[in-house]
Amino acid sequence: MGLGLPASRVLCSRGLRDPAAALAFLKPTLEHLHDPQQLRGLPEAIDRLLTAIHRREPILIYGDYDVDGATSVVILKKAIELAGGSARFHVPHRLHDGYGMRPEIVEVAAAEGVRLIISADTGIRAAAVVRRANELGIDVIITDHHLPESEIPAAIAVLNPNQPGCGYPDKNLCGVGVAFKLVQALFARMNWDEEKRRRIIESFLKLVAIGTVADVVPLLGENRVIVKHGLSGLRSIRNHGLRALLEVAGFGGERLPSATEIAFRIAPRVNAAGRMDTANAAIELFLTNDPVRARELAEQLHAWNRERQQVEAQVIAAIIEECSRSPFDENRRALVFAGPGWHKGVLGIVAGRLAEKFHRPVFVLTSDPETGIAQGSGRSIPCFHLLEALEAMPELFLKFGGHRHAAGLTLSTDRIESFRERLNSFASARLTPRDLVPQLELDAMVELQELNDQNAAELLDLAPFGCGNPVPLLAACDVEIVGPPVVWREKHVRMLVRQNGRTLALKGWNLADRVNDFAAGTRVDVAFSLEEDPYSAARGFPEWTIVLRDLRPAGEAREAIAW
Repeated sequence: MGLGLPASRVLCSRGLRDPAAALAFLKPTLEHLHDPQQLRGLPEAIDRLLTAIHRREPILIYGDYDVDGATSVVILKKAIELAGGSARFHVPHRLHDGYGMRPEIVEVAAAEGVRLIISADTGIRAAAVVRRANELGIDVIITDHHLPESEIPAAIAVLNPNQPGCGYPDKNLCGVGVAFKLVQALFARMNWDEEKRRRIIESFLKLVAIGTVADVVPLLGENRVIVKHGLSGLRSIRNHGLRALLEVAGFGGERLPSATEIAFRIAPRVNAAGRMDTANAAIELFLTNDPVRARELAEQLHAWNRERQQVEAQVIAAIIEECSRSPFDENRRALVFAGPGWHKGVLGIVAGRLAEKFHRPVFVLTSDPETGIAQGSGRSIPCFHLLEALEAMPELFLKFGGHRHAAGLTLSTDRIESFRERLNSFASARLTPRDLVPQLELDAMVELQELNDQNAAELLDLAPFGCGNPVPLLAACDVEIVGPPVVWREKHVRMLVRQNGRTLALKGWNLADRVNDFAAGTRVDVAFSLEEDPYSAARGFPEWTIVLRDLRPAGEAREAIAW
């Protein structure tokens, strides 16, 4: 393949030593998508869906309120309509209804003549709701990716690569990824020529990619194919809502958002609908054919996202203040914070921020003094499985679910303290003090002279970056700091380093408090990553920049791959 040494070292460190595997990673094609027929339940699902379409049966798509759920609803509805059918959708209100399928919605659907419900990013733990649907003469097709309970719902078909007995080769699909496999199989049954089928599949991948990035699943295997092609497809956008969303997020002209920018600038705006009000606005955004309405909806999501940021900051400030009053020590291996009236829509993202800050599993709960009920969300660190923890104490909860790194629960407020202690006990038996200290895992050692435009471009071509495929972390040892560092905006640092005659500039975000470590003439080891720099490129400078992640005195005897 002719790759330079830096990118080759990164591929090798990530287990891609075989040239064929490395080529498939670097140049994924649509042919690398797996046959959807490998999903257990897929033939039954397609047969029932086609029957409903041919008979013009009313179909209800029952979705979830996050980006994964909203994009799942959109692609299922659009696919059914392209196949000649019609479907409406229902998404629960996060604040009023909570997560998951509810029997009363199924009962209303039955009264309205619905005979087929398709779940989207939900349903794998809704055995009782599916039983009620069956009693009412409604068939259910479940599309979900969350980990199941011991009882699999008695649906006409369950599509979930994580269910027992499913031999699907990629277990890391998110909800919209599973829904896409149903769509892919449906389109295969249409009497279309191959070019039309490929063109429509590529158009759908744009939303599937956004949902996949937003749900923080590993960007490897099939997910990498989806995101690589989906983001590339954003060069040409016909969907009025998607175009309007990119515009309000600051993406105009020819520049495409990266996976990182999707995660931090696009997904939060889509998520804001379900967090602050109802996800219906986000779904309508992608379904409307009216560009004026699309712009209105995009602006509304933008406003909700600003409101979400303010509410989130208030909850975090309250928790940080609590920690200052009652500090915790290293014996507290998992944290549970609870407060009355905290906004339910921001609890998951607050938990994520705190898990990153404290490097511990964190749950954030809001309690209602009138009902005596608390609800909340948890986020974890890589070495701790949240759902396993909850499954070890199910008697504490009225409802719970999730997966390894994210989970939600409902419980009585009088059980919060018991939950706090039992979660900490569970974590203490599994987490060591070392697990609670953030570590940088290096991908490769490099010399500064190896960092040129060609090698930088090859490193950036390892994108899309995200969960499972992080930005490569490189290290250069025994470099000299040239001149004093420059601090700007009171929190960031810019510095020059030199090694064997090669001098490069490094940016250090939020590292101003360590400026004393940057004395001129000091010899250090530096850990850093390369990032695209479109602003620099627009001014005629290199399209990449070096971001300092950490540094230490040169020559310290430590493992090469850990920092």
